[in-house]
Amino acid sequence: NTAAVRGFVRPVGGMLRPPAPVLRRSYAALAEARSILENELDGIRVAGTWKGERIITSKQGPQINVDGSRGTILNFCANNYLGLSSHPEVVQAGIDALKTYGAGLSSVRFICGTQDLHKNLEQKLAQFHEREDCILYASCFDANAGLFEVLLGPDDAVLSDELNHASIIDGIRLCRAKRLRYKHMDLSDLETKLKESQSSRVRLVVTDGVFSMDGDVAPLQGICDLAEQYGALVFIDECHATGFLGQRGRGTDELLGVMNRVHIVNSTLGKALGGAAGGYTVGPKPLIDLLRQRSRPYLFSNSLPPPVVGCATRAVELLLESNEIAQTMTAKTMRFRNKMTQAGFTISGSAHPICPVMLGDARLASVMADDMLKLGIYVIGFSYPVVPKGKARIRVQISAAHTDEDIDRCVDAFIQTGRKHGVVS
Repeated sequence: NTAAVRGFVRPVGGMLRPPAPVLRRSYAALAEARSILENELDGIRVAGTWKGERIITSKQGPQINVDGSRGTILNFCANNYLGLSSHPEVVQAGIDALKTYGAGLSSVRFICGTQDLHKNLEQKLAQFHEREDCILYASCFDANAGLFEVLLGPDDAVLSDELNHASIIDGIRLCRAKRLRYKHMDLSDLETKLKESQSSRVRLVVTDGVFSMDGDVAPLQGICDLAEQYGALVFIDECHATGFLGQRGRGTDELLGVMNRVHIVNSTLGKALGGAAGGYTVGPKPLIDLLRQRSRPYLFSNSLPPPVVGCATRAVELLLESNEIAQTMTAKTMRFRNKMTQAGFTISGSAHPICPVMLGDARLASVMADDMLKLGIYVIGFSYPVVPKGKARIRVQISAAHTDEDIDRCVDAFIQTGRKHGVVS
């Protein structure tokens, strides 16, 4: 036995190394995996859907510096809807929290990871959304991953819009409820699915408030009407609405007058509310209490770092104090949409600051985005699998921090680039 052990494990330079046949098999397995991965990557490049990462060398804002580009670049593709990512009061709040509470908690919430600033932010978010309680997550992806498994069991049903965000889809996959998918924003199909699931204990209608790829707004009034008719609950993901849709920026449910009819809201701190990180669920207190006990992303992820919480808290406070920033969005959004439509471009969605410039071809979207950067405009082409095949686009996002001159310069660059590639005449 001793000889066998010595033959299998030999000390080499102070380390233990398996014998040559074992190493050869290990190397062969790695080489095969590497070949498979490289072939997959080559396919992405050939299809023109490769997603490179440009390197920004400045803080986030309407004007940025990009590695390899000269001068200041106008950024038209950030989720920085209200321009709060670099707002001086938001930044200072993060600095103050860092100095007072430290860099992080090195713990999950229920062990030793809850500070008073976490509870303060949760209270303010519940107040902002006019809901009973709130629970923080590391991201809204985590909030979506942690909700459905806790709320729904095998006797329940979840009815989901077919174009819901990937995080919603993944979260639903984790639960044991019956899953029914209805056609995008199709109330007739939703009603059919509600009828099919009438024997279920709890039924939850799940939809994005705003669909991020197209900028279209869910028909929440009709969804709530059907939910009430058939005794279902309503959930919305408000990542692309919180802070700027509705008269006070409360989101899609405020915009469409159904705040008291939507039962559960998930949203993010990583877009309009400072843009750092973090997500949350707001809703009935018993639900939030149960999520604290059973939601796996909450129980097994470190607490949000104090600087992130400090920044987000100040962003929410600014919105609770005034709706002035949110009110500037509509005019700027329509300025871009109208000028682009007049120039001959097809813009998806309606009045949302997500303004997808529809191009169809993935390679065209990528090349045009590169040409726009040469003209000082930072935009990104979106293609499969982020959007369906044949529906590639450049997604432009308007910010409250953009000036009218910024918007006009972006439109002029699109016209110049579109003419070069035969998109407009």
